[in-house]
Amino acid sequence: MAQQALYRGTGRRKTSVARVRILPGEGKITVNGRDYTEYFPRLTYQHAIRSPLRILDAEGRYDIVVKVEGGGPTGQAEAVRHGIARALAEESESARAELKSAGLLTRDARAVERKKYGLKKARKRPQFSKR
Repeated sequence: MAQQALYRGTGRRKTSVARVRILPGEGKITVNGRDYTEYFPRLTYQHAIRSPLRILDAEGRYDIVVKVEGGGPTGQAEAVRHGIARALAEESESARAELKSAGLLTRDARAVERKKYGLKKARKRPQFSKR
């Protein structure tokens, strides 16, 4: 039987969705069944994922299990960060205040603008020809 999660959080960014479970443990972060350093080899993504833990000084206190889908690596890494922050915000009111002041609980609403008819992309126009 799987261990019961202490805290849960859902993180979103662009088209990525991350479901995060935080368990009592020694600081292992697993993303889609793999270690997070293997899943996100780029250091900037690894720092982004650990940032909520670093702010609360909680590194090494919890094991984190993440299922993430959709989007690319940047969107997924930021969705994981958002999910971890939301899950940790359930811990206490002071933790929530710290994460909120760091801007980690706010969902980044920026997404790809839709393509408009008559245009090549969302804003790019076809080439104008005088003759």
